[in-house]
Amino acid sequence: MAFGGNPVFRGKNFRGAVSTAPQSAYGQSPYGQSPYGQQPMTAQQLDELYRAPSAGPAQTGRVTYDDVIVKTLVCLGAVVVGAAVTLAVPASAALGLMVLGALGGFALGLVNTFKRQPVPALILGYAALEGLFLGGLTRMLDAVSPGIGLQAVLGTFAVAGVTLFLYKSGRVRATPGLMRFFLIAVLGYLAFSVVNLFVMIFNPGLGAWGLRSSVHVFGIPLGVLVGLVAVVLAAISLIFDFDSVEKAIRAGAPRSVSWTAAFGLTVTLVWLYTEILRILAIFNSND
Repeated sequence: MAFGGNPVFRGKNFRGAVSTAPQSAYGQSPYGQSPYGQQPMTAQQLDELYRAPSAGPAQTGRVTYDDVIVKTLVCLGAVVVGAAVTLAVPASAALGLMVLGALGGFALGLVNTFKRQPVPALILGYAALEGLFLGGLTRMLDAVSPGIGLQAVLGTFAVAGVTLFLYKSGRVRATPGLMRFFLIAVLGYLAFSVVNLFVMIFNPGLGAWGLRSSVHVFGIPLGVLVGLVAVVLAAISLIFDFDSVEKAIRAGAPRSVSWTAAFGLTVTLVWLYTEILRILAIFNSND
């Protein structure tokens, strides 16, 4: 079973749980025979079992859409709380919290990605740290271009909502061809980001965004064009995230997988918000 480009959904944490066959709901083997040498069920017990309503995913301990939605909202709530902290403290403290959030979020992101079993506390810790980073970054950029923080939030919800609609309506599907395009494009984007980082370090005179703001294509800052490509890539990543969640639910994966799914969706949404915020900052700085 293939999964999307998001490393969270390709890790053993998620992939291993989905590929494992679900267990019987009540510990009974077929035809009313109890496992492990226990006594067979009586006629009355069989009749009661037959008349009982079927157990749904929630009763059998399997993941559901509600589980994923609720836990994703909890993670996003932790992001909002973290962002609120950096928006409320003095500017000098906000910068330190932003750096802490960036480094700590990166570290916990790796831990959660490669951990065999999801740990809700670590996933929420990642979300809160990313909130510190995003709150600090938004505060810094919003001071130069007032209002772009709210615009970035609205843009993120708009892109995510449209992507979900296109996926659920069947207009866009997670296909092998789309996956190949995604992987090639992401590698190209990462290569450009690394080159631009070195340019910013060794030639700071080009500006705060390096090649993104100093190079123009038909009068449009390169960063805006690259950012739009990154937004498309983040939307494609969301498509594969949705597809992975759907496969997990169909396979009857354990409910704990919902935390991994929520973590993966949060990672993609954080990436999407960051790219939209950067596009707005570069565009406004070149007005």
